[in-house]
Amino acid sequence: MGGRIVLLDDVTASRIAAGEVVERPASAVKELVENAIDAGASHITVILEEGGKRRIEVSDDGCGMDAEDAILAVQRHATSKIRSADDLERVKTLGFRGEALPSIASVSHFTLITKAKNSPVATELTIHGGVLEKLTDRTGRDGTTVIVEDLFYNTPARLKFLKTTATELTRCVESVSMLAAAHPSIVVRVVHNGQELLSTPGTGDLVGVLANIWGRAVARKLVSISEEEPHLRVDGYVGTPEASRPGRTHQLFVVSGRPVRSRVLAHAVEQAFRDITPEARYPICCIHMQMDPEQVDVNVHPAKLEVKFRNESEVHAILGRAVRRALVRHGLLPEVRSAGLTPGGAWQVPRRDSGSTVQAVTTSLAAFGRTPASATAESLFDDDRLALGGAEQTGDAAVLADMLRDFRVLGQANNTYIVAATEQGLVLVDQHVAHERVLYERLLTKQTEHGVSSQRLAVPLTVSFGAAEFALVSRRLDDFRAAGWELEPFGGRALVVRAVPSLLRQGQQEAVLRDMVDELVHQTVARRLVVDRDQVTIAHACRMAVKAGDALSVEEMTGLLRQLAETRNPHFCPHGRPAAVLVPYSEIDRRFKR
Repeated sequence: MGGRIVLLDDVTASRIAAGEVVERPASAVKELVENAIDAGASHITVILEEGGKRRIEVSDDGCGMDAEDAILAVQRHATSKIRSADDLERVKTLGFRGEALPSIASVSHFTLITKAKNSPVATELTIHGGVLEKLTDRTGRDGTTVIVEDLFYNTPARLKFLKTTATELTRCVESVSMLAAAHPSIVVRVVHNGQELLSTPGTGDLVGVLANIWGRAVARKLVSISEEEPHLRVDGYVGTPEASRPGRTHQLFVVSGRPVRSRVLAHAVEQAFRDITPEARYPICCIHMQMDPEQVDVNVHPAKLEVKFRNESEVHAILGRAVRRALVRHGLLPEVRSAGLTPGGAWQVPRRDSGSTVQAVTTSLAAFGRTPASATAESLFDDDRLALGGAEQTGDAAVLADMLRDFRVLGQANNTYIVAATEQGLVLVDQHVAHERVLYERLLTKQTEHGVSSQRLAVPLTVSFGAAEFALVSRRLDDFRAAGWELEPFGGRALVVRAVPSLLRQGQQEAVLRDMVDELVHQTVARRLVVDRDQVTIAHACRMAVKAGDALSVEEMTGLLRQLAETRNPHFCPHGRPAAVLVPYSEIDRRFKR
């Protein structure tokens, strides 16, 4: 019979392909900026309207194209980057599939203006929804300008999944920032609704680029790294431990000029920092790796964001060694003696076990006997039944609250967990989670009843931010004011702080503000959440709370547990992390075979 299977027309096929290549405005921006870099541009300007949803314009001074190449460029699978399948083993350009321009053109009102350096005139090409409408000659400068208007206007299913203008703008700025950091010799500008958000110097100075992306305060805390092996060279910067962040938003990895996401590379850096960075904190870094193209596969992800290394363990070892040597050079890690080297030359750095030995800090623990040095907190219990959790129910909360009202603090484990004896058993309380819950509910009450009290600074504090951070804070000034912060724009990407919450200790204002903003940016980018007032309050409480590693007195621990017992939900912090774990006496008796 036949007739049930048909070939799709080119327009429909292009719109389907666009779903893989162009997910949102940031995807289009990334592809267009990559094309400009591949064209040898020294200046690239990105102009956005409504976060790129209304208009995207990317201009460059690269090699440009003549009319014939311009027409081919908007055809599917037409590319100047490779000639055969064998070339995929040696890709040195950012683009190579020939899908970006036709995919973008199929779901937008698309204009391409380009002029090769030896062409007498420029070519202007207009496409609406994948259909070529106009091809004309015109005057123009050397290079290429691509204008994308009303992205996804003809694919309403994709259009409705776009986020707010603020969220889409953050994604666009992040995409351009990564490419700017990958190519510091190129001048890169981003302008949104007439306001310049990013401008890199183009001098080849990576620190100068990172100062524009992350802010000068972060750039001052960078440590250079360098390592060279026969097939791999590592250069770049890592931040000092005090510059660590609550998320991975400040980790950039560049492989042969291509910004990538890589668990292998992230793990290598984080493992090198393990002994000097607190739990739940991540080092910042911008790592450039140059390697033989045949040692890395770039054709494993539709958006070309991921790569696969031929020898992952070797890459991991080289990067980890480069980071550790940089930390040793700058006095941030104890130097490893030659005796600490393995036969293969790998560096052996002392590492914390994820379950640290429970250390007694008061003589009260002596009654339970001394714990062998090899024992870990996990060895006491290995069953989820021991965790105090579950839904936020009044009955459950009352049980834990009653238990916490009848306790005796025994001490502190690893300067992180409060160990207390109760009638039911031993309770281990995460001091940061507990304090965060207490502060969060206190802030909510103050906001609802009277507003968070502020304290004006005798000398206002000026704080500069990176592009994405400044954009977020500028939109949420009222929410920060509700949390006790009085912030005002101060030119460029700087804010002046005139008042801070009265709960803050002297000297911690800037550190708390920066951590709050970084966590909120991490939510909008990594977790794909829209920041609201409650998220500002959560971030505020988290940054003000005591940290893992802070030594507390018995009086301070006792007071904290009493305050936790009075909260509405003592089980969890606002992020959902558990506050307490119970080890019942019956379980301890069973383990001791009593």
